Amino acid sequence: AQPPLRPHVSLWAPVSKLSMSADCAKVTIKITLTSDPKLPFKVFKVPETAPFTALIKYAAEEFKQNAATSAVISNDGVGINPAQTAGEVFLKYGGDLRLIPRDRVG
Repeated sequence: AQPPLRPHVSLWAPVSKLSMSADCAKVTIKITLTSDPKLPFKVFKVPETAPFTALIKYAAEEFKQNAATSAVISNDGVGINPAQTAGEVFLKYGGDLRLIPRDRVG
């Protein structure tokens, strides 16, 4: 007898679906908007496997900034490549990051 067919599971599930998983490890990242003199910040708790680009996009929307023209840097001023997971960014740079709009970059 053949085993029952399993439903296809996409590896490219959106972040919202990834965050629904109860057994998924999460990281907490604080992002500060550096262009505002009041230095507002938001704390995000996301799955380690979430794409960092998705976190940047969501954080930029929360701060009412354009995600396409924003950059994320560490507290030491090191630019962060967005083509990695949130867990990798957390391990390399820590949980305290800064969002800067492109008109302030450079």
